Amino acid sequence: MKEIYLAGGCFWGAEHYFRNIEGVVDTEVGFANGDIPSPTYEQVYTDTTGYAETVRVIYNPDALPLAELLRDYFCAIDPLSVNKQGEDEGTRYRTGVYYTNPDDLAVARSVFDEVEASLGASLAVELEPLRNFYLAEGRHQDYLVKNPDGYCHLPLKIFRYPRLVSDLGHLLGDEPDMTARLSNATALLKEKMGFFWVGFYLVKDDQLILGPFQGSVACMRIGYGRGVCGTAWKDARTIVVPDVEEFPGHIACSSLSKSEIVVPIFNENEIVAVLDIDSDELATFDSVDAFWLERFVKVL
Repeated sequence: MKEIYLAGGCFWGAEHYFRNIEGVVDTEVGFANGDIPSPTYEQVYTDTTGYAETVRVIYNPDALPLAELLRDYFCAIDPLSVNKQGEDEGTRYRTGVYYTNPDDLAVARSVFDEVEASLGASLAVELEPLRNFYLAEGRHQDYLVKNPDGYCHLPLKIFRYPRLVSDLGHLLGDEPDMTARLSNATALLKEKMGFFWVGFYLVKDDQLILGPFQGSVACMRIGYGRGVCGTAWKDARTIVVPDVEEFPGHIACSSLSKSEIVVPIFNENEIVAVLDIDSDELATFDSVDAFWLERFVKVL
């Protein structure tokens, strides 16, 4: 087992997020890289001790490589925000990755560079060796397990997605038939996430052909580059659409659809299908959905 210390804003929600990721073995919350010995929560809360609320993550590197864990971490933070995550503000809520093994620095640095390149901006996330760490009081450990309705700055869906990906892997097992795999994947997405419409379109020649889906009657064929699905295929990228009426060339399979996300599915470097999810509400999907749904289709 290995350990890494991750500061991601309020440690109640951060710990609950990490504990749901497959490959994480254990978590503890505490205070990292501050200036006084054995601080209390009340002392750290004053923002005068130099400590950051931090989660100690114990993980199995064979099941969860450090690079993947750090990508999961970046999905749960705003890496450009200084001393603020969600509505929580103060130096205790700064973001940071603190390592105990010097070999982890190169891996972390490569992920930092990857995220910086994707955002086109310098990150406001510390990357330092761990100088000290003190456990928080018992009432803060597993806080959202003890208090399911307790405060959290993270959206609830971010806790569901890691379990969803894990459930898919266990559900599919070694089943080789792709129709069976896609059918159960749509059912799982519908059941666990409650999406309005979810389904797959399969690449056949120059068209996308409707595959397994859950929801109302849908378009059976979509041309290359047409609509959101055809554009995601053409551009080879995930597309998030807050309002489908504003997307050029949108194909209205259902008048009830208000927002949409489409994720391409690759077999090596070739797109073989797309995952299409619609919502009957505006602006349902964001970067969290994109990150975890891309992880979801990789399991397929």
